[in-house]
Amino acid sequence: MKKWVNNNKLYIAGAIVGAIGGYAYYHFIGCASGTCAITSKPLNSTVYFAVMGAVLFGMFKKDQPKNSTVS
Repeated sequence: MKKWVNNNKLYIAGAIVGAIGGYAYYHFIGCASGTCAITSKPLNSTVYFAVMGAVLFGMFKKDQPKNSTVS
């Protein structure tokens, strides 16, 4: 588990930052009419922005070289 967390630090950080940002967006801007698919409910907004944050932060992850022996 610890190895998985270390390998995915950027994705986790992006999801946390995105979730906070998504909830803040819902709280401060939101959707007055309630017809917006993403921002009408706090759960939708939080999950959507968490996924977007993980994708955004994951773009900056460096690829690790694979240790393979080719004969």
